[in-house]
Amino acid sequence: MKIITAVLVCLLLAGAWLQDVNAKSMHVSSSNCCFTPVARRMALRRIQCYKNTSSTCSYKNHLILKLNRGREACVSQTKSWVRDYLKRINPCR
Repeated sequence: MKIITAVLVCLLLAGAWLQDVNAKSMHVSSSNCCFTPVARRMALRRIQCYKNTSSTCSYKNHLILKLNRGREACVSQTKSWVRDYLKRINPCR
């Protein structure tokens, strides 16, 4: 019974670590992996910087964008608008 309780607590905590970008968007986990990239182009003015996902993530071509108000968004580097934005924004420190 203790193991089941511990597993449930871990699952609940993992869910709390997910951060919403907006109602229609995906989640970025605290492990620096992202799974579902944003489908639509974002306004450049909303983006502060970008960071690479962890080398242990299953999707190697995704980036995490740091947005205004402390939010994050997952994007695919294969999108032309993302490649264009990467020329204009700096990596996160």
